[in-house]
Parts: sequence; C-alpha cells; structure tokens
Amino acid sequence: MTADEAMGLIHDGYHIFVQGSTSIPETLCEALARRGHELRDVTVYSAFAVAKGPAPYCKPEYKDAFFVDSFFVSNSVRKYIEEGYGSVTPRFLGEVPALFRDGTVKLDVTFLNCSLPNDEGYVSFGVSADLATSAAECSRILIAQINPHMPFSYGDAVVHVSKLDAAVLVDDPLVEVPTAVPTDKELRIGAAIAERIPDGATLQIGVGGIPNAVIRALADHKHLGLHTEAMTDGVLPLLESGVIDNSLKTVMPGISVASLALGSRRLYDHMNYNKDMIFKDVAWTNDPFRIAQNPKVMSINSCLEIDLTGQVCADSIGERIFSGVGGQHDFVYGASRSEGGLSFLAMLSTTNKGHTKIKPILTPGAGVVTTRFQTNYVVTEYGAVDLRGKNLAERARLMISVAAPEFREELERAAARRFGYSFLRHK
Repeated sequence: MTADEAMGLIHDGYHIFVQGSTSIPETLCEALARRGHELRDVTVYSAFAVAKGPAPYCKPEYKDAFFVDSFFVSNSVRKYIEEGYGSVTPRFLGEVPALFRDGTVKLDVTFLNCSLPNDEGYVSFGVSADLATSAAECSRILIAQINPHMPFSYGDAVVHVSKLDAAVLVDDPLVEVPTAVPTDKELRIGAAIAERIPDGATLQIGVGGIPNAVIRALADHKHLGLHTEAMTDGVLPLLESGVIDNSLKTVMPGISVASLALGSRRLYDHMNYNKDMIFKDVAWTNDPFRIAQNPKVMSINSCLEIDLTGQVCADSIGERIFSGVGGQHDFVYGASRSEGGLSFLAMLSTTNKGHTKIKPILTPGAGVVTTRFQTNYVVTEYGAVDLRGKNLAERARLMISVAAPEFREELERAAARRFGYSFLRHK
C-alpha cells in the first residue's frame, strides 16, 4: 500500500516507535506528518539516529498532534525538544528494551525500514537492531518501508513479512556517515590508547575522529575481537586485514557483534548477507555481565567534559541535553569486570572555541554519565592518565597534567582551594 494508506492505521493517542541509526523510515515519517492537522496526542518515541534533517512531524503547528519522547536526542528531534515540544526519558540505552517489555512504556506501532525479503520471506532491519528489535516485538502494529537500499543483516533484526500490518515499497538511500579523518591531536590520542591495548583484546569502539585514530594505530595488533554497540567504517580495514578475527572472544567467537551500524555504502554492502557479522538487540550487546565474559575488553568512548575528580559528562552541555548516554556506562562497567579489561574516556582538551574541557567542577546542569567511581583512563592529546585507585587529590593532579597548558595554573588554584594540603603535597 502507499505510505498515506498505511497511516490510516494511526489513531489519536497512539504511541509510535520510529527506528533509528541511519535508517529512519523517512517516507513513513513524512506521511505521518501529513496527518498532523487531524491527529491528537500521538507520542513518538525516538532514540539514537543520524537523520537527513529535522523530522517532518517536528513543527510547532503539530504540537498538539505529536509529542516527541526521546531516549537519545538526535539531530532529527533536537530543536523540537529544545523548544519545549518534546522531552527526554533518561535511561541507559541497553535498558530501554526492558521498558517496552514490561509495559512501562506502551507501544502501539513501530515504524521500520527493512530490506527486501529473503527466500524464506524474512526482511531485515539491517543497520538497526538496537531498540527496533524490542519495539517490534512489543507493538501491536508493524508498518515497514521495504527498501532495496537496506542491507540484510543476520541476528535479531529480522521479521517475517507475515508479521507486517502494512508494507510500503520505497527507494530511499540510507544516510551515510563519512569516515572522520583524525587530526594530528586525535592521532596522538589514538596512539596513546592503542599502545595500552594488548593483542587478543575485545574492542568496543565509538564513533568519530578519535575512535578512527585508535583503529589506525591498531594495524599491527593480532587476534582482536569486536563486541560493540556501533559498527562503523573504521573497523573495515581491521576486518579485511585479519587483525580483527574474533578468535579469542568468549561470547560468539569468530563473529563480529554489534547492535547498530552507521557509515558509508561500503559498510552497508559489506554487511549484506554477511554471516560473520551479527546484529543483536541492544539489551543483549550492552549487558555489562555479558560484555565482561569476553577477555581484555577495551572500552573506548568520548565525552564532552570531565571534572578534576573524574566525573564524566557525555550527554549535555550545561542544562542543554545534546545527545544521550548510549552504551558508555554499560561498556565502562563491563570492561571493569572483564579479566584484563580497561576503559578509556577520550577527548580533545579544549572545545572548538578554546575553552577547557577539564574543569574544576562540571558546568552547572551537566549530567554525570560515568561516575568518578568508574572512571579508568582519561586521555587527551597531552597524554593518558589512569584514575583507578587514586584519591581525589591525586586525581586532580593527574587530570591537570592532561589539560591544555594554558589552563593548568587556573586548575591548580581551583584544586588547591578544594583539596588543600592533600593536593599541594603531590607536586
């Protein structure tokens, strides 16, 4: 049927989950927006996504039609939420499926972006198993785009066409996320992390210039494994060269495991009908106790700012919610429980405007994503410091050592006021 015909299944008061990653079902969202002047009190749930632009239903004139509730603030809904027409439900991404499954968050409909069916009649959500798996399981109505651009991935992100209540054939290329080219500063960060990663480690790598710098620096490693939240283009050279062979993993040995993918067409084509890659429900991939079963888990994530005690903010800029937690906490904790595991929180020492990201205290309103009790390595272009087992005064001295030099005197004065002689004696 057409997308507009499919939207006839939507009624006032419904709760809709929209698939994310780089696979937002744009045609369905546009058709939903076209009903914005007649629908009322529809809740639209979203999560991690990279969109082509603002969601078409995120317009002030639709404020009584669509309330956006996000588990991770993406570029498609950020402005609408900032303007007060939507809100954010804080939750570790790996714990959101439990909200669907126990009925805390009610779902009536899930919008999916699916591959063409295979010979057995199954379609795949391709790049987005993450929350789409549990949402599809818990919704009464499934509406899918059938999209030849979507790769067929194995694992949890599949559903038989007989389970679909409406199917709309589209020709809708997926969003492509260019591979970030690391800067010189990011390359220094990547090298500092890579030299601490042993052969045989299991990797969780985030997205962006710093993770790609780490990947570049791992080219001479051996027998690495991949158990991550997000699969990116960056890992393809390590897979193709055999550096990542998953031979020493405990959980699904021989297989690269992820919950979602975001990258270029090259990555999507590599995924298509590739049985060496499995995409799982984010509740499965991000379970810290499952993560910890793998040896030498290396968790590599980025952040927005860190205070002198090791409190990490990764989701907000002051009071402004910018993104979400994702899997940072889950993998930091999982790595801490893994035999030989380490976690790295990496960032450039200053913002684009030249402000320090290492602060005496976090910006008022900033959220703590990784607590000071969990922070292991902090890495900037000025080096890597291990906060594990260090007291507050020792941590402050270490954090200052990796801050931008022009801010160190100011940070030392703040630390001396806060920690007194216990800090001064560590000079």
